[in-house]
Amino acid sequence: MSGEERVIIVDRNNQPCTIVARSVMRANGLRHRASAIFVFDNGDRLFVQRRTRTKDVYPGLLDLCAGGVVVEGESYERCAEREAQEELGIVDTPLEPVFDSYYADRGRASGGVQLPGNRVWSRIFIGRHDGPFTLQAEEVADGEFRTLADILADHPGRYTPDSRKALRG
Repeated sequence: MSGEERVIIVDRNNQPCTIVARSVMRANGLRHRASAIFVFDNGDRLFVQRRTRTKDVYPGLLDLCAGGVVVEGESYERCAEREAQEELGIVDTPLEPVFDSYYADRGRASGGVQLPGNRVWSRIFIGRHDGPFTLQAEEVADGEFRTLADILADHPGRYTPDSRKALRG
């Protein structure tokens, strides 16, 4: 695991079980923790980002939140601060934890191979920021503010399923 992120693996009750390399977590669809930050502007529009095509989960889809996997020695709160800064360039913006959400899917087929699913306990945060943003080129292709009404009226298949579930509570 040298040089690779070490991820906290949790049980169905969100209690830590072990720590593994991120690649092991993804390859085996292991249940883990993540922070998800919904960023609203002062007009109550939500910042929606398009994931790059190189992302390991849901590449190219629209994501309703910034965020990422909680790594060894990190709290949900510290992860949210780190991810807001890395993905969007947001610093010194209060992030309010609002609830925890569990999401699981069955995986997907890719090139004739069944990939494992995504199983994640996410702590949902809300932050307010009008921009500008400094987008992390490796993870965020682009983004824009959209109203919740526009998002909910849009085709759900365009969005990451975990962020849509979290948005609906």
